[in-house]
Amino acid sequence: MYARRRHVYFAMMGTCIALFVLAWGVVRLWSIPAAVAMCLVAMVIPPLAAMVANRRGPEDRWWDDPSGDPKSDEWWDELDGKKRPR
Repeated sequence: MYARRRHVYFAMMGTCIALFVLAWGVVRLWSIPAAVAMCLVAMVIPPLAAMVANRRGPEDRWWDDPSGDPKSDEWWDELDGKKRPR
């Protein structure tokens, strides 16, 4: 799952760079407003790409990772109804 998120992130960021380069390298010769619109679209992509890359999916098991504090882990396991092997 991590690989898919990484691929989507890089595709989004590649699209962002391509839009920016095309806007000011090619499109501005025909239409400055279109180039500015392309840059505005490119401006929105990086925050969305960061959200996609850092999103946790339902198959990611982050909630049951041990915290490192044995007392706290034991307390949370007791609340969750888990029995830890001793």
